[in-house]
Amino acid sequence: MEIDFYQQATLLRPAMVERRQDFHRHPELAFEEVRTAGIVAARLLELGLEVQTGVGKTGVVGLLETGQPGPTLLVRADMDALPIQEANETGYVSQTPGKMHACGHDGHTSIGLAVAEILSKHKDALRGRVKFVFQPAEEIGEGASAMVKDGVLENPRPDYTIGLHLWNDLPVGKVAVTPGPAMAASDIWECVITGHGGHGAAPHQTRDPIVATAQIINALQTIVSRNVHPLDTAVVSVGTIKGGDVFNVIPACVEMTGTVRTYKKDTKRLVHERLTTLIEGIAAACQCDASVEIAEMTLAVDNDRELSEQIAAIAADIVGNANVVRDERTMGAEDVSFLMEDIPGCYFFIGSSNPARDLHYPHHNPRFDFDEEALVIGAAVLAKAAASILGVDAQPSD
Repeated sequence: MEIDFYQQATLLRPAMVERRQDFHRHPELAFEEVRTAGIVAARLLELGLEVQTGVGKTGVVGLLETGQPGPTLLVRADMDALPIQEANETGYVSQTPGKMHACGHDGHTSIGLAVAEILSKHKDALRGRVKFVFQPAEEIGEGASAMVKDGVLENPRPDYTIGLHLWNDLPVGKVAVTPGPAMAASDIWECVITGHGGHGAAPHQTRDPIVATAQIINALQTIVSRNVHPLDTAVVSVGTIKGGDVFNVIPACVEMTGTVRTYKKDTKRLVHERLTTLIEGIAAACQCDASVEIAEMTLAVDNDRELSEQIAAIAADIVGNANVVRDERTMGAEDVSFLMEDIPGCYFFIGSSNPARDLHYPHHNPRFDFDEEALVIGAAVLAKAAASILGVDAQPSD
């Protein structure tokens, strides 16, 4: 008899909900996930996995060996919360002022533990091994790279990487599996425009960095509209502007920061070049100096097409083909991309909103919450995908 992964996940629903709500009550920010990591490590040990802690500061890795030759699969879940004051009034509201799980990572961690339990129970039906990666600091884009530096992609190196994100842009019951680019690369840019300050009533005696900055902000919008191919995608945004302290004083400098989002490497290079050229050129035209720095935060999440089709078919078995979305893309970023670099991978979305229950607020909103049926669907799809990759037998042992 084949394994009914949805039934297996349904049996674990009470445990998943209990863990998720516990994590939600006790949110921990990036690289502070000590309590969460401790719970994860203890459970993985109970399941008989080989466990490493402190990987990438607060990350946890659990290795499930089947004892049979086969591929190595990395299954990733992130654990960190956000510095947001929760506005919900549930029985599991955050108990830590100024911190909350506003992106579903509490659910991801709970799903990851459920999948570890399902696959551990049926490991005799599998080939190879599963490397469960519970990652810190996704929200600041540093956790995956920290784990990579600590060797998470070595001994053994994964042949495939899979993971999921609960997604309030889709209703519960939907699953989105997008071949190719699904989430954008994220870069941070910073610049300082330096002029010559003076009295606001005597601008002719100054070189005004605020005027230069205003022109730069408008010009940056032409990068996407006039330099990027119309069928390609990019975002250039200004996030902060800091300059001046007094209403009648022209400051000596202005600082700006922002973000660049792209899917393609060539587009990224183009945007970086144009952004630097425009800032430096316009500053010079306004008799000011400019320094520009651009730092890579994450890579694009580029799903392997063959693996994506395999997982889309698995999702269709669980939620029905009509509920599988094949083209859900976002300019949001995810550092799971560092765990998929040069490794075939698929990162997919599990619909989690339910407007009828007022569970429809967007990610990073203080009212964010999700329908916990998404935990069951997520665990079922992720477990079945893992089993498929590892060659599940038709007659698994119970």
